[in-house]
Amino acid sequence: MTRAKAIAHALDYFDSGSFKSDLSRLIAMPTESQNPERAPVLTEYLEKEMQPLLESLGFSCRTLNHPKAKGPFLFAERIEAEGLPTIFGYGHGDVIRGLDAQWAEGLSPWTLTERGDRWYGRGVVDNKGQHLINISALKSVLETRGGTLGFNVKYLIEMGEECGSPGLRELCTEQKELFKSDVLIASDGPRLNAERPTIFLGARGGVTFDLTINAREGGHHSGNWGGILSDPAIQLAHAIASITSPTGQIRIHEWVPKELPAAVRKALSDCEIDGGPDGPTIDPEWGEPGLSPAEQVFGWCSFDVLAMKSGVPETPVNAVPPSAWARCALRFVVGIDPDDVIPALQRHLKRHGFGMVEVTKARDAVFNATRLDPDDPWVEWALASLQKSTGKKPALLPNLGGGLPNDIFADIVGMRTIWVPHSYPGCSQHAPNEHVPVAIPREALGLMAGLYWDLGESDRPAL
Repeated sequence: MTRAKAIAHALDYFDSGSFKSDLSRLIAMPTESQNPERAPVLTEYLEKEMQPLLESLGFSCRTLNHPKAKGPFLFAERIEAEGLPTIFGYGHGDVIRGLDAQWAEGLSPWTLTERGDRWYGRGVVDNKGQHLINISALKSVLETRGGTLGFNVKYLIEMGEECGSPGLRELCTEQKELFKSDVLIASDGPRLNAERPTIFLGARGGVTFDLTINAREGGHHSGNWGGILSDPAIQLAHAIASITSPTGQIRIHEWVPKELPAAVRKALSDCEIDGGPDGPTIDPEWGEPGLSPAEQVFGWCSFDVLAMKSGVPETPVNAVPPSAWARCALRFVVGIDPDDVIPALQRHLKRHGFGMVEVTKARDAVFNATRLDPDDPWVEWALASLQKSTGKKPALLPNLGGGLPNDIFADIVGMRTIWVPHSYPGCSQHAPNEHVPVAIPREALGLMAGLYWDLGESDRPAL
């Protein structure tokens, strides 16, 4: 009964083909939470796959519901003894739309296909593959230890994360005592790169909003009226240009932190962003001057225009457009007041003469920024565990660059949050041809088995 045997057990599960077979069943279920016609499949995923799997490991399971949610939640717990640390696991079984027709020839979002050194399929990384890895690693440790883990586990699987996790915040508020745990250890998002195991401690927050100018009813001939009618497209372009410098540096002081904390700078000092051969080329002159690419993405805020429209782009006509619209997003880090993002923008636009721009929040779901202290002893312990299992120095990201409902677990339930992702930046998440290099899930099964093994040992950090 050793740590090495638990890791070997997890790797045997992969090498035998059993992991691929289990993941194939999950991928075959089209759990598109944005598609109302898939609602029955959301329930089926939990009832036919997740609940039997967790119950086979000694978990007691119950279905939880909330009227705001897109589907049910599965809550499972396995309590070995009072006084042991309680670990909270999380995953989501819903996926983004399949976009079936846009996949490469011979690939389907609902069939796990091996091509070269990659597995393709919707959910192989986001998030079916990731929570299957973690649950399977738990199983390997449980079987190696002869039926015990040495810690307590609670697990929550939701089916609406790709829609912004509606109902999750309210459910966690109502069930705070039921979900109460010491540390969240979960997996979502990408590693820093494909080769380097990674830990991140939170997530940037996000606010999505629309900028609109409605000048008048209908367009008017640009030959007869051009030059004496305001052009909403020009006005909106100037309004957006006032928000950042020509190289993307944010000019609204309420939208950026006062400083980059020393602990964050230290953690990111050896982190290099690399999307691999499929990733884009970084523009070194873009964003906040004086910051490395890693500091830009994981330690600072970013503003982007996601879409713009004025007139009829498909069939332009010679008319001054009556309106202009843009959807924008701010990704923000700890230290930014999420409730002041839109008011600060409105004040800024008014000061610069753009009072005609209407600002409206694009959706209600807002994930607040969170970040566990990089100097927390549990962080050092988790990094050491991953390095022991893989022989590689893990990357430590203070927070994910994208959004996750981490603030719900950190701020509402009140627990430490440690994420160990099992994907990489070039995985085509949310796009056609979602995939994972086969080496990542294999390595992830071993490192998670090592992590769970170490949780059952006496030298884990004090709570």
